Amino acid sequence: MRKLKLQMNILLDNKWDSGMSNFSIDNLKSVDCILHGRKTAEGFIPYWAEVASNPNDTEHQLGKLFKEIPNAVFSNTLKVSKWDNTTIISGDIKEEIKVLKNKNGKDIIVYGGDSFASSLIQHDLVDEFYLFVNPAELGNGQQTFNPLKNDLELKLVNCKPFACGAVLLYYTR
Repeated sequence: MRKLKLQMNILLDNKWDSGMSNFSIDNLKSVDCILHGRKTAEGFIPYWAEVASNPNDTEHQLGKLFKEIPNAVFSNTLKVSKWDNTTIISGDIKEEIKVLKNKNGKDIIVYGGDSFASSLIQHDLVDEFYLFVNPAELGNGQQTFNPLKNDLELKLVNCKPFACGAVLLYYTR
């Protein structure tokens, strides 16, 4: 059975680095489907298609992978895909994702979307969690803090894992 991987960012400011990109590229090598909720798909798919079309973009390699790997969008409002290489899935989320997971192939990955990810977690459909806890905020997604006007320019001083799985990240300015 295919695994469903959830990769999310918990973010504050506007930073991303090559190590995060390399991790994401490596993580994509084990999947053959990118699953989205409708809201995330509307920004994610066009953005990465644009990056993939620009060989001078620093994230071109990642964009090409996002464009090449088939997408599935879970939506009860969209009936037809408006994006290339993308299918629409609707119906009962638990049953439809189980069908998707039982198909032959590599694993499936989901990139956030707070409400969609919450639904997947609530229905016990996520097999692996990859959480970037980062003092950055990307795009126009849900914001933990009010929009920041300037980069925070934080320095990681210490990272402390706890037995329960929580991680304390200690930053200074």
